[in-house]
Amino acid sequence: MIRVYKCSFCGKEIPKTTGSFYVKTDGTILNFCSRKCRVSLTEMKRNPRKLKWTTKYEKKF
Repeated sequence: MIRVYKCSFCGKEIPKTTGSFYVKTDGTILNFCSRKCRVSLTEMKRNPRKLKWTTKYEKKF
């Protein structure tokens, strides 16, 4: 059975042989589908709920 991970930033499913992961100093593992997601979360500290291209985007009615 193939394990499919979800991106920690955008919520997109990551196939087994692609993507990257980032281990924080407290031991938390973050999975990323692309460099765009990794940089947005770790370096720019963006909130995924405020970006329209993520699946975590909250729509306000």
